[in-house]
Amino acid sequence: MMKKKTGLYFILLILLSGLLNEAVAQPFLLQSKGQAKPFSLNIYYGSGGKGAFVQYSGHKGIIPLTIKSCVTDTSDGNRFTSYIWNEVLEGKITGTYGLTEGLRTIEDAWYVRGRDQKKFILEHIEAPGKYDGVDQYLLHGTRIAFNHFYSDTLIFRYPDKSVHIIELPEIVQSGGARQSHIGDYNFDGYDDVAFSVSDAGMGVYQEFQIYVYDPVQKQFYRMKEPDYTKKSHCACLCDVRLDARKKELSTACRGGARWWRDVWKYKGRKLIYVRSEEVND
Repeated sequence: MMKKKTGLYFILLILLSGLLNEAVAQPFLLQSKGQAKPFSLNIYYGSGGKGAFVQYSGHKGIIPLTIKSCVTDTSDGNRFTSYIWNEVLEGKITGTYGLTEGLRTIEDAWYVRGRDQKKFILEHIEAPGKYDGVDQYLLHGTRIAFNHFYSDTLIFRYPDKSVHIIELPEIVQSGGARQSHIGDYNFDGYDDVAFSVSDAGMGVYQEFQIYVYDPVQKQFYRMKEPDYTKKSHCACLCDVRLDARKKELSTACRGGARWWRDVWKYKGRKLIYVRSEEVND
């Protein structure tokens, strides 16, 4: 029974990795419909619609968006996620954006202008040429730039104009992609950002680098990997999951014929070992 469950888990991870690599590329280029003078914009966002902003064509400035709702529907066997964001300028809501994202599709995109509640219908326009892999987020006023495919450079551009450039682990799997994640990895109420790539072996795991936001210093710093004790089974930040209720971070890996999950608590900028669990599902 264990071998069957382990095999199913192995297959599921491979299928999930394939789906992630086939996800619709960011950003999305949207253009207004039915306007005498049409306008276009790029919209950027990460996990759960967080880290979002828009940049209108022909303009250098960006407009921050805050996620209002994120709802996923899988009732018909397909996965569609609908997002609604508030447009925020100088601390005031000046408009609302919405769209529904499927696998390689954008539907029902719109913008409502705050001052007169006029609604603009937007359509997804395929950008010319091959997607260059460039993506960006806006978190805590910091503009975060990276590449899903062709570059390992990570750039933090802070509100005080300072810039921090980092090299991320390279993508070693042929045809692989760098995944990006936004979540509260140290459970302090502030969203952080993480990046993951498939491991250099069989490509079964996603190996993470996590950058935690410090609200006092107003900068991101890399989360240190834990002291992998003799009790822990995983020797990397692999397939990281968060349990917000218990304020626990877990990693998962394969040891022999078994899959294990190590559970950690974050204290004093360190991950402290809590327990290990055998994965039976």
